[in-house]
Amino acid sequence: MALDQITDAVTQSNVKVLGEAPAMAMGSIYQTMAHSTGILFQNAVAAQQQQNTLAQAAANQGILQIYSMNTMAAAAGSEKIGQGGIADNLTSLLAVLQSFQR
Repeated sequence: MALDQITDAVTQSNVKVLGEAPAMAMGSIYQTMAHSTGILFQNAVAAQQQQNTLAQAAANQGILQIYSMNTMAAAAGSEKIGQGGIADNLTSLLAVLQSFQR
């Protein structure tokens, strides 16, 4: 009699485990999907933050170029005057003008 009760208890336990197995499996799948979705959103946010940083750096470089435009133009002009032979041209022009006065 006691052996039959033990057998029944074990059988009912096995049936309970087998009956709950699909629900436990689905719960595990849902947890895995939720975790994967969370990682997906974390990666999306990280990518947006990196894109924001790159956009700010590009805007900063553009503004620096705009602000340094006058300085660069002055430097380029000075270089052209220094290397372009402007003084020689002015000397030649003066010589031509003086030749007309004689």
